Amino acid sequence: MHIHVLGICGTFMGGLAALARETGHRVTGCDANVYPPMSEQLRALGIELIEGWSAQQIDLAPDVFVIGNVVKRGMPLLEAILDTGARYTSGPQWLCEQVLHGRHVLAVAGTHGKTSTSSMLAWILEQAGLEPGFLIGGVPLNFGVSARLGRGRPFVIEADEYDTALFDKRSKFVHYRPRTAVLNNLEHDHADIFPDLEAIETQFHHLVRTLPAGGRLVVNARDAALQRVLARGCWTPVQRFGVRDEEADALQARGEPHAFDVLRDGRVLGRVEWTLQGEHNQLNALAAIAAAEHVGVQPARAAQALAGFTNVRRRLELRGELRGVRIYDDFAHHPTAIHATLQGLRRRLALPSPAAADASERVLAVFEPRSNTMKLGAMKAQLPWALQDADRAYALQGDYGWSAREALAPLGESAQVADSVDELVAAVVRDARAGDHVVCMSNGSFGGIHARLLAALQR
Repeated sequence: MHIHVLGICGTFMGGLAALARETGHRVTGCDANVYPPMSEQLRALGIELIEGWSAQQIDLAPDVFVIGNVVKRGMPLLEAILDTGARYTSGPQWLCEQVLHGRHVLAVAGTHGKTSTSSMLAWILEQAGLEPGFLIGGVPLNFGVSARLGRGRPFVIEADEYDTALFDKRSKFVHYRPRTAVLNNLEHDHADIFPDLEAIETQFHHLVRTLPAGGRLVVNARDAALQRVLARGCWTPVQRFGVRDEEADALQARGEPHAFDVLRDGRVLGRVEWTLQGEHNQLNALAAIAAAEHVGVQPARAAQALAGFTNVRRRLELRGELRGVRIYDDFAHHPTAIHATLQGLRRRLALPSPAAADASERVLAVFEPRSNTMKLGAMKAQLPWALQDADRAYALQGDYGWSAREALAPLGESAQVADSVDELVAAVVRDARAGDHVVCMSNGSFGGIHARLLAALQR
């Protein structure tokens, strides 16, 4: 079968393309924005990439066009597909029919932590000898690829609540039909398609409705929105995690995020000792351990496997160091994720809250409001809180319809806003000094800011 993937450089569609190629299909694809790490992965697989949405691509005559949710009416290729009556489907639907059918699907959902938790879970299953397949919205460093078929029955998938396609406005995850589902947390996000938190809760309940009675729901006990989702109706056994006080049958962590015991009913089941920091990663680990248990991996073995977990690209990934200044890349784009990233870095470095002017080490946060939610300004009021753990904050002002300068005004002189990436680079390099940790946060390529900062520091 020849499939042509529209929006192939998105994390989900790129992973789908890799799975189709591994299955033996001929795969081609197109996108408007081609950037690493997905573009590198696709080219390494021998997948032909076409820049743009030209109608001439209809002449490729694939067996089916697989259409990503980035595609909109008016794009020439889509109009040609509709005009000619060519066969088309959505990415999640194709995946369900061609890859997931007959597998034990373990779906990881939530506003935050999906990529990290999915990666942890896949690694635990791999270390247990289960040879899982997976499709993850990032590149786990333990595997080096974002997707693979695997030879075992388990298949781990990052379950996104974003809509499926222009012709299917259900959340992607309703197509996956999991037996095991992780509900990690739930906040208002994707303001371009969800008017409020209640609308997202409804989609999460659609996911809950698809789980069998013999399945397992792994649910963050601290999250009030998730408790409301379950209150709408639940037909599947629930394994809660993350409780602060002892609760029957719930998984709990005791200790620091980098070294902690995993408990149930007050009994120690295993111990996690690893390099990751931050309470959010501790909770992610509990979720992954609980999900793995449902396919037969005992918590002690799962906890031991996490000692070898090396996280995901673009999760506080060190991109280089020059003149004593370290440049990191991070995917954080929601205020809660930004806050967790900066807080986790300070904790890892054992730094107190934002330091005095003469501190030997500082955290400099560089942020691009690129997600659809941030562009709409829905979360702008939370930015000062999100960035409060940075000694200095820098933001890129785009054509968002709201002022980043006004939004960051509560941070005073510790915040700067630039109108271009070049201006942003100049401001950071002017302020940076040996010992600084510069964290660049965006869900896109950020104009190649990491390489540009390193080049400017070199000069």
